[in-house]
Amino acid sequence: MTTFTSSLPDHLLKELSKTAKELKMPKNKVIEKALQIFLDEIQRAKYAESYRRAAKDKDIMAMAEEGMADYFKQLQNLDKE
Repeated sequence: MTTFTSSLPDHLLKELSKTAKELKMPKNKVIEKALQIFLDEIQRAKYAESYRRAAKDKDIMAMAEEGMADYFKQLQNLDKE
């Protein structure tokens, strides 16, 4: 694990200390968990945005619709078995 040094505004440091005490966790663990949640949220937003962009792309939509038709045929074949 690498050491990282940073400064925080006083009000955030007070809130961090209070939260760490309430959760009975070291401050660095609270920061680690908060940062992980934040980074995960950014990834989800990027993922959602990629779907919004794809929905506007006619070529992507055509490929998706073609793929859905094939998938539907496969499902119908499974029902016949």
